[in-house]
Amino acid sequence: MRISVPAETRPGETRVAATPETVKKLAAKHQVVVQSGAGLAASVTDDAYVAAGAQIVPADAVWAADVILKVRAPNPEERARIAPGTVVIGMLNPFDAENNAAMATAGLQAFALEAVPRITRAQSMDVLSSQANIAGYKAVMVAANTYQRFMPMLMTAAGTVKAARVLIMGVGVAGLQAIATAKRLGAVIEASDVRPPVKEQVESLGAKFIDVPYLTDEEKEIAQGVGGYARPMPADWMRRQSELVHERARLADIIITTALIPGRPAPVLIGEETVKAMKPGSVIVDLAVSQGGNCPLSELNKTVVKHGVHIVGEPDLATHVAADASALYARNVLDFLKLIIDKEDKLVIDREDEILKATLLCSGGELLRK
Repeated sequence: MRISVPAETRPGETRVAATPETVKKLAAKHQVVVQSGAGLAASVTDDAYVAAGAQIVPADAVWAADVILKVRAPNPEERARIAPGTVVIGMLNPFDAENNAAMATAGLQAFALEAVPRITRAQSMDVLSSQANIAGYKAVMVAANTYQRFMPMLMTAAGTVKAARVLIMGVGVAGLQAIATAKRLGAVIEASDVRPPVKEQVESLGAKFIDVPYLTDEEKEIAQGVGGYARPMPADWMRRQSELVHERARLADIIITTALIPGRPAPVLIGEETVKAMKPGSVIVDLAVSQGGNCPLSELNKTVVKHGVHIVGEPDLATHVAADASALYARNVLDFLKLIIDKEDKLVIDREDEILKATLLCSGGELLRK
């Protein structure tokens, strides 16, 4: 088969869908072509791809393939270059109904890796987890860079500097990595999440869990989440959480919010009144800004100062760690390819496989996810 790796064209996207490590494994049995310059933003040269067995081609030659590996969904110009029946694999945003329909109309067989179910067999393909892990790390580094004080406690001849107080909102993969990274930097950390099972994980990393009691059986059931994700909590629980978070936020120097529910606007966790109550010079890093933000004052692709608080609204922080983000993503893609390439190295798509069924957006002109 011919497997191609185009350069990403979305503004700000620095990752690439294959690295020399994964290309070497694919090139042993398939023809692999990589667009010239595709890996440069991720610190991968064309020569490195050639050494791994790939062929470097110009942009107009990369779209003719059996399988195209992408990070982001192809734009209209790119779709027009892809032949019907071609398999396209990437983070295609399964909740973008317009783009799904456009790919179906183009006759593509499109697999959205964000839709990989959170089951044991699919862990090695979980792009959301691999990229969120990096985003959680980078969020702390961005916060530390924006914050105008030290993170750890320091005892100096000029006096003692107190450790920064960090509040993590949402303790999924990104939140847990943020806790671990902030701990390494010497901060004092608190964390909040709607799901009670994460309390043990939070405490094992050295943070204090902010407990909001569940007053009804309904609240307890919803708090368990579904498929590894949180579910929207009842209004009364959210009110109680908001009151408690407001009090903890007033004492925090840095807040990192990570709460997202796929296909829904991000829940508001840090309201304007809470921002007003925070200390001047405090920092909020809103990882949910691309879905409306956990703070209504966040602005996409901007760092703003509101009521004396620095609010960072940088989406896709994994793109700021492009080399490692690409390495992890490429391994996710490689493991996914094993599901659609049989022992004879031919393309075979079993639409009854639960992973393929969950990720296949369209095939043969049929839109499978609306």
